Amino acid sequence: MNTVKKTRDMVIMAAFISIMMIMTVVPVLGYIPLGFMNATIIHIPVIVGAILLGPKKGAVLGMVFGLTSMWKNTALMPNLTSFVFSPFIPMPDGSSGGIKSIIICIIPRILIGVVAYYTYRGTLKIFGKNKKISLAIAGAAGSITNTLLVMNLIYVLFGSVYAEAAKASVEHGLYGFIIGVICMNGIPEAILAGILTVAIVTALEKIKKD
Repeated sequence: MNTVKKTRDMVIMAAFISIMMIMTVVPVLGYIPLGFMNATIIHIPVIVGAILLGPKKGAVLGMVFGLTSMWKNTALMPNLTSFVFSPFIPMPDGSSGGIKSIIICIIPRILIGVVAYYTYRGTLKIFGKNKKISLAIAGAAGSITNTLLVMNLIYVLFGSVYAEAAKASVEHGLYGFIIGVICMNGIPEAILAGILTVAIVTALEKIKKD
């Protein structure tokens, strides 16, 4: 049984990694237009994988997500602020973000699955048999972890350089701009992540039982 479980987990991991790769290459699969913004769902496989496979595998999936994000910002879809996610994209002054870019791109993504898993396990103790509530909270927690860490690390590590590239006013409060991005992008993404986590995990567990 232990060998069967390991094989099953490896297959699931491979499936989630493949899904993230496809979502990276085909933007319309990873980004959903909501009129005033685009909501990303690329982190959903990390959240679902962590809940089904545990925090360690969730962290590995998060690292893969971070690496695909670096790849996208370097080679596939670079933009004016891609230097915060890729050390290979120069900042406005021509220098590299170096280790700071790697931290922003990787660390928050690793923590997505870890936070989602422990949130799920913790809320199960509160809501008991109502797993859907715990799944929704875990999905939202994993998503908002990514948004909060990425945007705050950008503020701390890049500050005015990011403001210049994003055409944000430092004089009128760069952090106000950061808060705006968190609210406009982070909240809808968290809600969407909660809904999708419930739907996907419930469906996968049903298939597993069948």
